[in-house]
Amino acid sequence: METLRDMLEKTRGFLEIPILKLGGSPVTLWAIIQLVVLVALLFYLSGKLRTWTVEQFLNRTRMELGARQATGSIIRYTVIAIGFVVILQTAGIDLTALNVLAGAVGIGLGFGLQNIVNNFISGIIILFERPIKAGDRIVVGNVEGDVVRIGGRSTTVVTNDNITIIVPNSKFITENVVNWSHNERRVRFRIPVSVAYGSDVGLVERLLLEVAAGNPDVLEKPAPGVRLMEFGDSGLCFELRVWSTTLIHRRGLLTSVLNFAIYRTFAEHGVEIPYPRRDIHILGNRHNDQNVPLPKQELDNDQFP
Repeated sequence: METLRDMLEKTRGFLEIPILKLGGSPVTLWAIIQLVVLVALLFYLSGKLRTWTVEQFLNRTRMELGARQATGSIIRYTVIAIGFVVILQTAGIDLTALNVLAGAVGIGLGFGLQNIVNNFISGIIILFERPIKAGDRIVVGNVEGDVVRIGGRSTTVVTNDNITIIVPNSKFITENVVNWSHNERRVRFRIPVSVAYGSDVGLVERLLLEVAAGNPDVLEKPAPGVRLMEFGDSGLCFELRVWSTTLIHRRGLLTSVLNFAIYRTFAEHGVEIPYPRRDIHILGNRHNDQNVPLPKQELDNDQFP
């Protein structure tokens, strides 16, 4: 029993040995261990608080998911800032003595950690201004997908291939961002369609509107529309314009379904979809005195339409 007590006394004495001084206050090994444990506990509890705020407390309100997550993140950062100051004082560290250290850390952040600080500040701006929010369909650079989480340093985006892409928050501040659902989840799709010259344009318009009306993902209001855009080289260029709220995250699917239906409908009503045609004139060999025509197999070559 006395041996255990002696060991505890020696351990306590070792932990209370001053390692350095901040101002007039000595900093011991015990204070450092206490500081590390409390900071880790602070981050853990603040994360639990954010989760409870988003999924339990704010879930009872009418706030949308993006607003709840933004509020939860702001609460977490506030708790971390206040808790860190309280922990420093609890550990017996004089905050006034950290001015010089803060200046040195600031210089280090300016040179070595500027990207991390930039992304963190950008994350705070995103949470307050909310140009994007969880659940939005966005395009930034070569990344397109749904925003699932906005963190302090980066934003998590999931593509249609179920691939998770971590995008630095500064990308959303410094680059052009396409947000398909910023105002509302109602987006207009433009489907280009070409028909041969001589086609009944009234019939083409009616068939395109019927195809749009028969698709459950196309909205009735605003109503679909058909526009004759230009007289192309090979045919008349129409554009079917439809609105949808259900497939903005899978635009290729809606375009494909409408194109399949347009092709079948045109085939049933005899509307021709043109393809490029070229007239090729083959001249005789000027150096051939006998003016012998070219062999027939060359004229019937499959490469000529």
